[in-house]
Amino acid sequence: MKLNFENERVLGVVAHPDDAELLCAGTLARAKADGASIGIVVMAQGDKGQTDPPIENLGEVRSGEMKAAAQLLGAELFEAGYRDGELFDTVESRRCLMEFFRQFRPTLLLAHSTEDYHSDHRAASAITDAASWYCASPGHQTASPPMDKPPALWWMDTIEMIGFQPEFYIDISSFVELKREMLRCHKSQLARGENSDFSPLEKIMVRQYEARGEQVGVKAAEAFRHAALWKRSRAW
Repeated sequence: MKLNFENERVLGVVAHPDDAELLCAGTLARAKADGASIGIVVMAQGDKGQTDPPIENLGEVRSGEMKAAAQLLGAELFEAGYRDGELFDTVESRRCLMEFFRQFRPTLLLAHSTEDYHSDHRAASAITDAASWYCASPGHQTASPPMDKPPALWWMDTIEMIGFQPEFYIDISSFVELKREMLRCHKSQLARGENSDFSPLEKIMVRQYEARGEQVGVKAAEAFRHAALWKRSRAW
C-alpha cells in the first residue's frame, strides 16, 4: 500500500533550522515528487547554537542556511523569528502560526512530537496543535481569511527515536541524498559536531532513517503518528 500526496499541500512546522532535515525532509520531498505543494515553518532563529569561536549574527547566518536548504527542496519557507529558548505557547505565537497556515493553506501538517527532548520542540508542538484548530475559526482573526477546515496533523518522530512509538512510516529511500545535501547547508551546526554539548548531526540523521527503514523493510523511512484530534484526523 502506498500513500500518494498528489494535490495535497504539506507543511512541516519545526522549531529550528535543521530540524526539518532531521525529521521530515524526506517526506516533504516525496510529497513534492507526487505533485504536492510543500512548505516549512521555522519557529525559532537557532541563534543560541553557537560554535567555538562564536559566530557573529548567528541567527542571520542560520536563516541563510535554512533558505539554501529550502531552495534545494523546492519548499516555501516561513520564519517566525523567535529567539532560542524563548518559544512558548502564547496568544502571539498562535496568531503568528495561524497566519502562516492561512497564507499557505495546508491540507497536512507535520509537527514535533510532544515527547521530544527540546523545550522549543515541545513548545512548537503545542503551538501547532492550537493553531491547527483556530486557523479555521473566523473568530480568531489575522491578516488572512480563515481556512475552510483544519488541516490534518501528523506528529513527527523524536530525535534519536526516544520515547516515540510510530503508528506508520513513510518510505523515503529515494530521497536520502537530498536530505543529506540539505543538512550540509547548515554549516554552522555541522561545525559543532565535536563539541561535548552537541552531537554529529549527519550521523544522527542517517542512523535514524536507516533504523526506521529497517523496522519496515526499506532502505530509509521517517516515522509518524496521527494526531488523534477531532477534525484533524483523516482517512487515507
